[in-house]
Amino acid sequence: MAVTQAAREMKASGIDVIGLGAGEPDFDTPDHIKQAAIEAIHSGKTNYTNVDGIPELKSAIIDKFKRDNSLAYKTSQINVSPGGKPVIFNAFMATLNKGDEVIVPAPCWVSYPEMVKLCGGTPIVIPCDMDSGFKLTAEQLESVINPQTRWLILNSPSNPTGSAYSAADLKVLSEVLLKHPKVMVLTDDMYEHLVYDGFQFATIAQVEPALYERTLTMNGLSKAYAMTGWRIGYAGGPEWMIKAMAKVMSQSTSNPSSISQWAGVTALNGPHEFIEERNIAFTARRNAVVTGLNAAEGISCAKPDGAFYVYPNCAGLIGRRSAGGQLISNDIEFASALLKEAHVAVVPGGAFHGSPNFRISYATSMEQLKEACSRIQEFCSRVK
Repeated sequence: MAVTQAAREMKASGIDVIGLGAGEPDFDTPDHIKQAAIEAIHSGKTNYTNVDGIPELKSAIIDKFKRDNSLAYKTSQINVSPGGKPVIFNAFMATLNKGDEVIVPAPCWVSYPEMVKLCGGTPIVIPCDMDSGFKLTAEQLESVINPQTRWLILNSPSNPTGSAYSAADLKVLSEVLLKHPKVMVLTDDMYEHLVYDGFQFATIAQVEPALYERTLTMNGLSKAYAMTGWRIGYAGGPEWMIKAMAKVMSQSTSNPSSISQWAGVTALNGPHEFIEERNIAFTARRNAVVTGLNAAEGISCAKPDGAFYVYPNCAGLIGRRSAGGQLISNDIEFASALLKEAHVAVVPGGAFHGSPNFRISYATSMEQLKEACSRIQEFCSRVK
């Protein structure tokens, strides 16, 4: 937050800052989805809806799960919330008691541990390094499961690393989970459609049907459909859990926007060719950024399978001093010096429980990305 605020102040003062912290696509919502929202307004679909989603959107979600993931759900097993974050929060609020533990592989999205704590649980953050592809191993999972374990969170492709679990990876984790029948799984598949180089997306209830009854499969419209501001997240899961989540919603947010829901029906049922077209652009950007960062002294960057982030390691710069005289003792100070001296804003890895790294979003123009990489290379070449 401090780095972001500093970047805003620098921009306001006229400094050319390249911001690479965006957690949303730079593409616009497709026109046919916008038109569906306009038609919903004109036809008067502006009233309260069912707390956890209109039947038409739930039907589209059921079709999506069957089409993309070979998962069969009934209407009573579908939740629609005002964004992906409320889906997760409501699931935790409905199921966590004080002392319950939630396993969170890290680097992880910043909100997972905090939501667990807000709902009375205890996050068990498990560091996953670059050698494992930033993915949880079966050995790590087995070592931390205990009678207090209530949930395991899986996010694939990942924010912040872009790493993704293959079907084989999930199968190995499933073998551990099958030995612990009281542990539930929350799989955050928000970046499902943003995968590259032929990577085949898989989700855990699809890979291991025996986990179906204790898995909440979460997704949403924000990333693949460029609908971040529309605030529609959804999930499929056990009927008892979906019912409990709706009860939480009825005393908190109530229903998601009716207009956004009708736009969501069109998004899920409509044409999807634009996703592949945009993925071609994301792939080219990813490749350029990975190449540019690996050319910077002291930085190493793995090539991720999906999302629109890279998560480079800056260990080679720790303990050294920038040209401006700042001692780089951790990734936060690296990000601070990079902003001050090179005018490039990145997110320190400490925010994601994964240091010494930093996150770059390549959801911006190729021109900006190449200029940013050039500045980072120049900055690193002058570190002493």
